[in-house]
Amino acid sequence: MVGGRPLTGDLDIWFNRLILSGGGGKIEKTVEVMARWKDLPMELLLRILSLVDDQTVIVASGVCISWREALRLGLTKLSLSWCKYHMNSLVQSLAPKFVKLQVLSLRQNCRSQLEDNAVEIIASYCHDLRDLDLSKSLRLSDSSLFALAHGCSHLTKLNISGCEGFSDSALAYLAMYCKNLKSLNLCGCVRAATDRALQAISCNCCKLQYLNLGWCEHVSDAGVTSLVAGCPDIRALNLCGCVQITDDSVIALANGCLHLRSLGLYYCKNITDRAMYSLANSRSKRKQGPWQDSSREQDGIVNLNVSQCTALTAAAVQAVCDSFPGLHTCLGRNSLIISGCLNLTSVHCYCAIKLIRPV
Repeated sequence: MVGGRPLTGDLDIWFNRLILSGGGGKIEKTVEVMARWKDLPMELLLRILSLVDDQTVIVASGVCISWREALRLGLTKLSLSWCKYHMNSLVQSLAPKFVKLQVLSLRQNCRSQLEDNAVEIIASYCHDLRDLDLSKSLRLSDSSLFALAHGCSHLTKLNISGCEGFSDSALAYLAMYCKNLKSLNLCGCVRAATDRALQAISCNCCKLQYLNLGWCEHVSDAGVTSLVAGCPDIRALNLCGCVQITDDSVIALANGCLHLRSLGLYYCKNITDRAMYSLANSRSKRKQGPWQDSSREQDGIVNLNVSQCTALTAAAVQAVCDSFPGLHTCLGRNSLIISGCLNLTSVHCYCAIKLIRPV
C-alpha cells in the first residue's frame, strides 16, 4: 500500500510521544513537542499507513495538507480493486495526488467501470509506474494504450487480460515505447494478441520473461517463433487455447529459450510427440550436469500443461518428465498436467514411481 523508507529522525521517540499523548495527565508534556497530528514526520506517517488498507489511506490523504503532501511523495503502491462503484471518477481524482505510484491495481472483478479518460490521467501524472493491472477493463480502447506508451514508459509489468477493446496496432505501438516490460498478460485479448503484435514485442521488449497468450486464437507459429528470436529470456509462456500452434512453436522454444520454466499448451491439439522430444532434448543445451535425484529439480521446466493434447503418447511425455525432475505427477505436487489425455495415464514422475514401487 504505502512505500517509502525512513529518511530522518528517531521514529521510536515519536512512537513514544504518541503513546504519551494518550495518557491523560501527561498530555501537557507532549503538547510542546507534537502540537498536532499534522506534525508527524513523513516517514512515521507512511509507516503507520502501511499497516492499514487502501481505503483508509485514501481517507488519510484528505485529513490535512501535510498528510496529503506526504502521501503524494511517499505512496508507491495502491489497489482500487475493492471499488465496486465509481472507480473511474475515483481514479481521476487520485492520480494527480499520488504521482509517485509504482504499483497500481485496477482489476475489476464485479463490473467494468474504467474508461479511457481515467487511464489517460494516470499516464499524465504517474510517470514512475512500474506495475499496472487493468484486467477485465472492457470499456477501454486503443486510446488507453497510446496514453500509457507516452506517459508510463517505465512499465515492467502490465496486465490487460480480458480487455477486448485493444487492437494489435495499439499493442505494437505500446511495445515500441515500453521496452522494459518483463511481464505481460494478454489472456483473452483476441484482437490485440496477433502475430503482428508479437513481432513488435520481439523487436522492442527483449527483457520479457513472462507472457500469457491464453485463448488468443489468432496467434500462430509465425508469432511464437518471432517472439523466441527477440525474447530469449522467456521463463513462462502460456499458449493454452492457441489452437493454431503446432510443434514448430514448441521446437523454437526448446531451442531458443533455455531459461524456460513454465509452458502451457492446454487444448493445443496440433502438438505431437515431436514437440515433446524437442523439450526433452533441450535439457542437454542448458549446460548443466546430470540430474542428481531431486537436488536440481528447480532447474529447467517445472510446470507443463498438456491437457487435451490428445495426439501425444506416453513415451514422449515420459521423456520430458524424465529430463526435468521438477515436473511432478504425484499427489500434492502435480506440475505436469495431463488431464483429458487417457493415453498418458502411465506417465509418472520419479517420486510417484518410488511410491508405486518402493526401492
